[in-house]
Formats: sequence, C-alpha cells, structure tokens
Amino acid sequence: MSDRYPAIEDHAVIGDLHTVALVATDATIDWCCLPRFDSAAVFASLLDADRGGSFSVRCEEAGRTRQLYMPDSNVLVTRFLGTDSVGEVVDFMVPRHPGDPLVHPGHLVVRRLRAVRGTVDFKIMCRPAFDFGRQDHAVHAPDHGGAVFTCPGAQAELFLRSDCRFSVAGQAATATVTLAPGEELDLLLEWGGRPEPPAEGEAGRLLDATMAYWRNWLRRSRYQGRYSEVVERSALMLKLLVYQPSGALVAAPTTSLPEAVGGAKNWDYRYTWIRDSAFTLYALMRLGFTEEAASFMTWLEARCHEAPEDRGLQVLYAIDGSPQIPEATLDHLDGYQGSRPVRVGNSAARQLQLDIHGELMDSVYLYNKYGQTIGYDLWDALGRQLDWLEKHWQLPDAGIWENRGGLHRSTYSAVMTWVAFERAIRIARQRGLPAPVARWQDIASSAYLTVQRQGWSPDRRAYVQHLGGSTLDASLLVMPLVKFAGPSDPRFLATLDRIGEELVTDSLVRRNQSSSSDRLPGSEGTFNLCSFWYVEALTRPLHLREDAHPRQPRGPVRGRDRPGRRGAGQLPAGIHPPRPHQRRLQPRPGAVGRAAAITEAGHAQTGVSRRRRAAGRAAARSWPARCGTSPPPDAGQ
Repeated sequence: MSDRYPAIEDHAVIGDLHTVALVATDATIDWCCLPRFDSAAVFASLLDADRGGSFSVRCEEAGRTRQLYMPDSNVLVTRFLGTDSVGEVVDFMVPRHPGDPLVHPGHLVVRRLRAVRGTVDFKIMCRPAFDFGRQDHAVHAPDHGGAVFTCPGAQAELFLRSDCRFSVAGQAATATVTLAPGEELDLLLEWGGRPEPPAEGEAGRLLDATMAYWRNWLRRSRYQGRYSEVVERSALMLKLLVYQPSGALVAAPTTSLPEAVGGAKNWDYRYTWIRDSAFTLYALMRLGFTEEAASFMTWLEARCHEAPEDRGLQVLYAIDGSPQIPEATLDHLDGYQGSRPVRVGNSAARQLQLDIHGELMDSVYLYNKYGQTIGYDLWDALGRQLDWLEKHWQLPDAGIWENRGGLHRSTYSAVMTWVAFERAIRIARQRGLPAPVARWQDIASSAYLTVQRQGWSPDRRAYVQHLGGSTLDASLLVMPLVKFAGPSDPRFLATLDRIGEELVTDSLVRRNQSSSSDRLPGSEGTFNLCSFWYVEALTRPLHLREDAHPRQPRGPVRGRDRPGRRGAGQLPAGIHPPRPHQRRLQPRPGAVGRAAAITEAGHAQTGVSRRRRAAGRAAARSWPARCGTSPPPDAGQ
C-alpha cells in the first residue's frame, strides 16, 4: 500500500493566500481544497488513492525526478530526468490579494509543461473528486481543448483550460502530448472561471506576476544571518498559511495525516488556533512582516468582542471567524496508507485550554512593542478576557496537547496564566493604559507560586506535566523563553536534564511520556517545536556546557540534506525515531515547525552576534597590554 502513497515529506506546497495544493515529487497534485483552506477537498488522493482524486502529469521514460522552488518564491519546478530527455513542470497558484494587477475570476492552478532537452512524452490525467469524493460529477471535453467538470452540489464548476484536446475516461480527463525540445504546453485549472483556452502569453504573464509578488513580499524581511535559506523558505511557507481575506492563520493546510501510519490520531488542522497563530506572529514579526500581524490582530479583536462572557475565547476558529467547527468522520475514505478515521472539523474547539491566554497576551505585547501600538477597543476586549481568566485559571483543562483522555490541572497552563497577566501589566505600564495592575499582579504571583509549589516534583527533581504529578512534559522548556525562569535557574536546569534523559531520542524531543493518555491507538513521533525549544534551552547563555550538547542524529533529518532526496523539502510537525527499516516524517507541513525554525535561527544569530561583541570587548580590554597601543576604533562594537 505504501507504494501508492508518496511519503508525506515528499511534497511541496503552492498556494494563492486562500488555499493551497500539495504537489508530490512525481508532479501529482494529491491534495487541494477549493475555494479556501477549510473547504471540501477537490483532490484528496493523499487520503485515498482510489476515491480521493488527483491531477497528475507523468513522463514514463523518466528514471527519476527532482523538485525545487524558483528562488525567493513559491513557484515550484519538477523535473523528469530520463536517459535522453529532460521534462519540466512549473506549478504555481496565482496569489489573490488587494491591488492584484491581473484580474481573474477564479482560483488558478497553473501547470506549465516544457521539454528542456530531447523529446518528452507527457501523460496528463485530471480526475477531481468533489466534496472528498462524496459527490459525482460530469466531464465534458470541448473541441477547442481542455475539460469542464460539473458537479451539481459544488459551489462552482472546475475548468481545465488548455489548447490540448482531452479525452473523457469515466470521471477523468486524459491526454498524451509529445513536446519537442523547447516546446511548452500550458494547463490552467480554474475554479469558477471560464471555459476557454488560455490567451496567447497568459500563463507567462501570470508567472511573471506571481514571481514579482513573492519576491516583493520577501524583500521586506530584515533577516541578515547565516541561515537565510532556511529562514526565507520558512517565511514563504508561513505566508502560504495566511487566509488573506480575514488575516487568519491556519495551523496546517491538511487534515487526517496520521501521527503514525495505521494509528487513529488523525486530526483536521485547517483552522486558526490562537496558540499556533501567536507562535507564527512572533516569527513573522522577528523578520519584519508586521502587516500580517496587523491583519491578524484585527481578526483577533473581532473574536474577543464576540466571545461569550461565560466561556471566553475558543481554542480555535474557522478562518472566517466562525466558532462552529463540528467534527465528523469520512468513513468512505481509507486514509493515508489505511490510517483511519479521516476527520473533518475539530472538536477541540470546545475544549478548555487555559494556556491560550498566555500565548495571546505575549503576542499582543510583542506586536505592541515591535509592530503597532494597540488601540483602546482591543485593550478593552483583552481586559474582558483577563477578567474571565481570573475566575477560571485554576480549573482542570485539556492542556496544550489537547488531551482527549480527561482534564487535569496543567503546569504549562499555570505558567501561561502568569505570562498573560505579566504581559498585560507590562503593556499597561508602558502605555499608561487603564488597568487593575495591583489585582493582576496578585494573580500573576499566585500562578507563579502554584507552579513552584505544585508543578515542581521534589522526587523527580523536575517540573512536571500536571500539578502534583510526576510525568515530564516538554512544553515546560518554554520557561526561559517566556521569562518565567532564568536560563540558569537550578530548577529549570534540573528539568532540562530530566527531559534530556527521558524525552530525547536521537537529539529529537517527544512531547511527554503519556502518549496513551488520550486513549487512542497509535504511537507518537517526536515534535519539532519541542526539539527547537530544547535546542534554545541548551544554547542559552550561562549554561552552555560541554555535556549539554544534544547527540548528533544517526542520519539526516531535513529533506534537502537527505541522500537521494528528490523533493523540495517541507519541514513536518514531528519525526518518528528511526527504525530498522524506515525514518518516518510526521505529519503535516504546518505553521509551528516553520515558526520555530525562524525563531531559533534568529536566536542563534543573536547568540553569534553577542559572542562576537563579547570577544571584541575582551580584545579591546587586552589590547594595550598586548600591543602597548590604543585599540582599533571598531573593537568591541
């Protein structure tokens, strides 16, 4: 079965700021929801090779493929490498944004086929499956070329626009085309567009406009460090997860990709988590992308005003702000490599996760400091959320990992309660805003003492997952990052040692030791966000010790560094420990992994700069003794 499903990491992502498409290394589009991220899928063979639908372009004579992005863009190139020929497919979606100079009625996926060297035979098959394959459709192949897919229950028709004549095969449109060296064929797949062939030069103009958009956007980045390739690619990926009409940030563009093949921990992440968005905003603001932060703050303010007084903010929302996200299973789909169930919607929206208020206030504090000053309306709405948190912060909750096996008093949630009120106090004092500072200080102090007295286990010599418990949890690695504890605090260092001994596998970090606490079958891999937190904790000043370095992995873990790697490379959410026969990457091209990569790259570069400045100052102090002269004017700068 695994041969019918590309590895999850063997995908690249293209998008138009409303939705995305996943393109496998064989140039098959096997995931795309239209017209937006959380719509029903039109192509979903990633979740069922037979019923899911796909859009494939193949070269049978090619022995291998290579995939890469055009520089500074989300335009993807897949090359088919044969003995005597090289074929190429350039894939992109045209960004839909205010001021778009090219007016096109529908969402566009553009596929440009070209013979780079030799004569290349391309086999094309477009077989959509509307509404996750639950609705049938009709196919019509006009004489002028292309195909039209009509589904009575769909919001729009799907048009495959091309000069090439297609044939109808069941519910698919197929064609075989032979291109001589240098010849091209354009395929424009348009949602709700017009059934006509592409105009002369249309695909080229769309490509030029798309390249210009991404390059102009990326020029706003302020990052100047040594990790520019990783940082810029991560930033481009994060931008693809922005729903431009509302400013919402989706956690990931996919649903039901499993934690482990065959397991049941398959969730729908096509929505906006307050927590994930806060992490993403921090990463974007570090790079100078404050417009995205401003748009999200507008979206967030609306959610704060809408939140009922007796419940406060939800954990997650639909990208248009709707609080209704009912969870259902699609039993007609097999799931990725047979990993059932396939879920749409997410019932975690109704969970109580108290930590989100800390991440929320931290992101608002950073936006107010590095982006734009917040207005009174947002401040008033945030005050109501803090009033709610004051009354409920001591309740048991589902915690950061959205445990479905019962409620507990989470140490991490108590830490984030302290963060919420501490950041609110900072904003009030810095801006002179009206606030019950003394009362907020009392609550912050109470949360802090709760963590120290109940979240610390004298027997384990570590902070633990639940108050009064004994289980380790990697979420507490954030303590120095949010300034709850100093990086050389003895209790935190002891916790760091315990996590290194019990949760680290091959230098990668698992979330906790209670993988079965949610009562669902299937194991969990390591979690990249926790791995980045662990690296950050190890490299903080004052405790960088020789014995604190993580062990080097036995094999490469990043896609582009893998021997024989064919794909453009996507950083997944987590990675399973290596087994004798495989190294399974997990489970989605999501926001928090990319955001953590950006953040850690920034911290690493800051650490390098600090060490250089410290070395310069030391050299300046020792210069007279060594040389008997004054130091150079730039020493220690």
